[in-house]
Amino acid sequence: MVDLVNSLHIAASGMKAQGDRLRVVSQNIANADSLPTKPGEMPYRRKTISFKERLDKETGVDKVKVYKYGYDDSDFKKKYDPGHPAADAEGYVLTPNVNTIMEMVDMKEAQRGYEANLNVIEVSKSMIQRTVDMLR
Repeated sequence: MVDLVNSLHIAASGMKAQGDRLRVVSQNIANADSLPTKPGEMPYRRKTISFKERLDKETGVDKVKVYKYGYDDSDFKKKYDPGHPAADAEGYVLTPNVNTIMEMVDMKEAQRGYEANLNVIEVSKSMIQRTVDMLR
């Protein structure tokens, strides 16, 4: 029975991690078209998130936790728009390094991971309930 309860804790940490991942993806998608407003300003830089397994001393199980939030160092793209207030001397404006297709793939992966952990919780709860029913 303890293992079933532990599976609930592990799956809940997985759901939280995927929720955090989804928040980062949504920030990236929301800012994919954000341009600087003045010459020399930098556009939005894509955010990243990475995870790490960490022992929860209270429950004694390994859970997934956010390891760190970071930024993607890939180059910004340039768009020719000489009338834009942030255009350089040649008429180019730096645009965010966000690839919305990749963000959509990340979003789908986060959704599937969340759903998988939710299924683990549902199955664990069902097994716990069946065990309690048998003990009556």
